[in-house]
Amino acid sequence: MRTRTAIAAGIVALGAGAPAAAMAAPADGQWILDARLRSESVSQDGLPKDAEALTLRTRLGYETPAWKGLRALVEGEDVAALVGDYNSTLNGKTAYPVVPDPRTDQLNRAQVSWTGSDASVVVGRQRIILGNARFIGNVGFRQTEQTFDAALAQLRPLAGVTVTYGYIGRVHRVFTDRSPQGQWRSDSHILQAEARVPGGTLTGYAYLLAFANAAAQSTETWGVRYAGAHRLTSALSATIEAEAARQTDYRNNPARLDLGYFDLGLGLKSTTAWGALAVEQLGGDGRHAFQTPLATLHAFQGWADVFLVTPPYGVRDVSLSAGTTAPISLAGLSVKLLAAGHDFTDDRGGRRYGRELDASAEAPISPHLGAELALARFDGTSAGFPDRTKVWATLDLKY
Repeated sequence: MRTRTAIAAGIVALGAGAPAAAMAAPADGQWILDARLRSESVSQDGLPKDAEALTLRTRLGYETPAWKGLRALVEGEDVAALVGDYNSTLNGKTAYPVVPDPRTDQLNRAQVSWTGSDASVVVGRQRIILGNARFIGNVGFRQTEQTFDAALAQLRPLAGVTVTYGYIGRVHRVFTDRSPQGQWRSDSHILQAEARVPGGTLTGYAYLLAFANAAAQSTETWGVRYAGAHRLTSALSATIEAEAARQTDYRNNPARLDLGYFDLGLGLKSTTAWGALAVEQLGGDGRHAFQTPLATLHAFQGWADVFLVTPPYGVRDVSLSAGTTAPISLAGLSVKLLAAGHDFTDDRGGRRYGRELDASAEAPISPHLGAELALARFDGTSAGFPDRTKVWATLDLKY
């Protein structure tokens, strides 16, 4: 679907590679080389200095050949700050806006996997991306991705049906293992069932998250999602995305929660362009709000990252987005152009938080090298939501 999900899919794919538990993999062993050079500039009201970050993320790893369906993979990661005028959350530069890409040199993945004809299992430190990553993702946009010490199993009991179960023992967050909030000790269970239905895909899920050192994020979430398309003409289709979920407190959470989530998107798509109007709402009761702490949050509610933590009165995001692929004959490239506008209020629409405009242009330079320019401008209209502007320029190399 080339609708609002396309925005999330593109961001999720940054630094992601293959899905966490793919049903098929190449038979030969393969080296992994993934490098990303990024400039990120941030100007934010209330802070005396503007951030200028130039970081280089390099991943190097190896995945063994398959033997009776078994494989092993190990991957290291290094993030270097070539220009460090930013608050990385660890360098103490609090006069600058936050760019959560600390310097690091650490293990990124170390896993053993087995793949059969209708099932697969991955055990170890791994990347997990479920669905559109609204609840469980790798935060692939940041230089250090989020990984999980986990066991993940996928089963296809029927044609068009996939069941996923995972147990998460530890979460390695984007702040790196050097941060006090870099690791969450977990005793969490994730379950998802996905089925192809007429016109689209129906997904049901249950996420039972318990964290020993982040008790306020221990929640139980049950939900259902539908995403589909209906052909209107030979060149045009109507698209729909609809999702609802309920979140309550779980295990060691000291609060008592009963909060709702709702998402509805309607759009049109052709072979080269798409557009969508959507409403996403995360509930709040004035003290607590619906949270998705393991999500790829940058892909949702605007790229300025104002709402990484849902405000106590919740948030309603009304967005209009559009994208197209434009060929440039001179260079032989196909440039992907994307723009989105957001209007943010509390979950009832009574408190205005602000508006945001996002835009990006992405183009391949070669089969292994791509470039992207992106902009996010947030104009806050309420205390606690300062104006901010972010600009990114990225070169991405993958083998």
